[in-house]
Amino acid sequence: MSRMTPFSSPLLLGFDTMEKTLERIAKGSDGYPPYNIERIAADDSKAETLRITLAVAGFSQADLEVTVQDNQLIIRGRQVDSEDREYLHRGIAARQFQRTFMLADGMRVLNADLRNGLLAIDLVKPEPERAAKRINISVSE
Repeated sequence: MSRMTPFSSPLLLGFDTMEKTLERIAKGSDGYPPYNIERIAADDSKAETLRITLAVAGFSQADLEVTVQDNQLIIRGRQVDSEDREYLHRGIAARQFQRTFMLADGMRVLNADLRNGLLAIDLVKPEPERAAKRINISVSE
């Protein structure tokens, strides 16, 4: 028995990669680090601006990496344990994380800013051009 998916309709052609992306997202990840996504008030441009803010307290700029690869925004954090410390109590762990966000076509990262333990990443999504294209029909005899 084959499983039915929202993209199994014969009217939806070429959505294989989107279905795989949704499956990957559904697998989920842990909730670390917590994050917000907000829409920034639009200025005169028609582009929509979004801001992703991650709580990365304890991470320095050198511990963080932000990359875009194949329509994915990937944020990595790596902290190295210091060998020369002797803890009497350790309640703050040196954690590593990787948080991935899928980006729509045309979205681009404007900047990333680390301030007061919050990493803010601004993205812009330009308004798509609406265009209709007429397809010529050839007649074979």
